Amino acid sequence: MADSTPTDSVSVDIDSISPSPKEHIIRTCHGSVSVAVYGDQDKPALITYPDLGLNYVSCFQGLLFCPEAYYLLLHNFCIYHISPPGHELGAAAIDPDYPVLSVDDLADQIAEVLNFFGLNAVMCMGVTAGAYILTLFAMKYRQRVLGLILVSPLCKEPSWSEWLYNKVMSNLLYFYGMCGVVKEILLKRYFSKEIRGGTQFPESDIVKACRRSLDERQSLNVWRFLEAINGRPDLSEGLRNLHCRSLIFVGDMSPYHSESLHITKKLDRRFSALVEVQACGSMVTEEQPHAMLIPMEYFLMGYGLYRPSRKSVSPRSPLSPSCISPELFSPESMGLKLKPIKTRITGEI
Repeated sequence: MADSTPTDSVSVDIDSISPSPKEHIIRTCHGSVSVAVYGDQDKPALITYPDLGLNYVSCFQGLLFCPEAYYLLLHNFCIYHISPPGHELGAAAIDPDYPVLSVDDLADQIAEVLNFFGLNAVMCMGVTAGAYILTLFAMKYRQRVLGLILVSPLCKEPSWSEWLYNKVMSNLLYFYGMCGVVKEILLKRYFSKEIRGGTQFPESDIVKACRRSLDERQSLNVWRFLEAINGRPDLSEGLRNLHCRSLIFVGDMSPYHSESLHITKKLDRRFSALVEVQACGSMVTEEQPHAMLIPMEYFLMGYGLYRPSRKSVSPRSPLSPSCISPELFSPESMGLKLKPIKTRITGEI
């Protein structure tokens, strides 16, 4: 185990240790899928899957470029960023004659990606639609998932209102492309009202960057992923039998807040924990990545992975030991049994 340093914060020169990812286009039984690989492939694998309309840059960059989280994850894992078909950087439009994949097809693609890289059991991190795909993957391939880190996840089939809302967006994407209305719908899906801006507050840089990223997406590729997610089945009944440990983050302003609470109730409480983040939308990885630091550290401790000393947690983090439920510090939380927790992060540091 590496020695912890007596500093007050982690100092990481990301530019000096962050090589460009190795991009792979992998042919599967359900078409090609792009995987960007970061880090030493001899290390344990962390698989990521983004939300609708996003890729690893627009969905996970805020978290990975947070020095403390970057150190925590890249020190312990090789990260395999899987993009939904046609969502990768510079993707061309998928042939319109190619069939639209189902969520089961997308989960099976992940298994083929693991086979390509010779990976057995992996850690998984997904956001909203990506969290659904990874949860389905964990249910279908239980022996291949060590743990799940789910951010504002979905698990139920769409309600009538969501189904109709998604159908409107689907028609707009199909006939008008990534128009202004679609971008506004997606931004509301990702972010809280505060950082989206309005008459009183300007739009944040995070939202502006995401808006530019959406301009680069092929609208019909996004439409395909949306069609798959809008046809998703309910996973609720199978969650009780999912015995890999799960750490769930959800913003209290996320449109999927209630669904995340539903998932927590359905999961075996011996193996799951919930972190609610105040004043945050669905994409905690971008909007409040520091809120994920300490829960992830303790979650990963249960796997025997190195965790920086408490002194090395940045004072910029909105989480500190006094902010966290005492349940998270129990010996039980560091082993196989994680108790459900509710950690609310205030907007003040």
